[in-house]
Amino acid sequence: MEGLRRGLSRWKRYHIQVHLADEALLLPLTVRPRDTLSDLRAQLVGQGVSSWKRTFYYNARRLDDHQTVRDVRLQDGSVLLLVSDPR
Repeated sequence: MEGLRRGLSRWKRYHIQVHLADEALLLPLTVRPRDTLSDLRAQLVGQGVSSWKRTFYYNARRLDDHQTVRDVRLQDGSVLLLVSDPR
């Protein structure tokens, strides 16, 4: 049963949004549980948004690029905050 659950998670998709605080934008993204935050950054670059020197936050927690969507416990409809790093 556990193997079936793992196999199905490969096809699961979450529709999340990324709030760009500096630009007052809300961008939709489709992600998989195994995607890392680095993968999300790549999707943003594909949409023409630079995430250089910016940090992801979710539920008031700072997120690292190596964490996966599953690690962070994102769900369908979740909103990530992308904030410029303090200088």
